[in-house]
Amino acid sequence: MIIERTKSEIIIRLPGDINIDELQDMTDWFNYKEITRKSKAKQEEVDALVSQIKKGRWEKRKVLLLK
Repeated sequence: MIIERTKSEIIIRLPGDINIDELQDMTDWFNYKEITRKSKAKQEEVDALVSQIKKGRWEKRKVLLLK
């Protein structure tokens, strides 16, 4: 693995035989870090939002399952 820093970016070179699924997981994590790095949200707010989303998803699935 080679990590190189230029003026405007960081370049990571990996061997061609790396597991593509693991690479996708790492890429997703980097994406998440980039998107959230300037967020001012508190962990409690994030947890509440996740809870709301999960509850809404379950309610929709329950309705579909009971049909």
